[in-house]
Amino acid sequence: MHRIFTTSVSAVYPHYLAKVERKGHTQAELDEVIEWLTGYDRAELKRLLADGTTFEQFFAAAALNPHAALITGTICGVRVQEVEDPLMQKIRYLDLLVDEVARGKKMEKILRQP
Repeated sequence: MHRIFTTSVSAVYPHYLAKVERKGHTQAELDEVIEWLTGYDRAELKRLLADGTTFEQFFAAAALNPHAALITGTICGVRVQEVEDPLMQKIRYLDLLVDEVARGKKMEKILRQP
């Protein structure tokens, strides 16, 4: 089991937020991509962060967007579409979406549609 699986989302969320804010983007944009990927609205995300939910628990209870498989690209030198472990792939999807927000990609492109 990879260490990130048992890491709380609340331990990583501030890093996601700092990354997007450093590049001139907002918490609302970050939360929007998280909601698109997981189905968690802002209130539910806030509760999960407060509860110390692990990534494993976070994605186990998530209603993953049916278009998540359209997320392609490289994060940390790894193509997300080639990640074999389903949980790790979901975490990498989230990482890639956060990177796209930080880079200023248009939201309609980030929130993939077929």
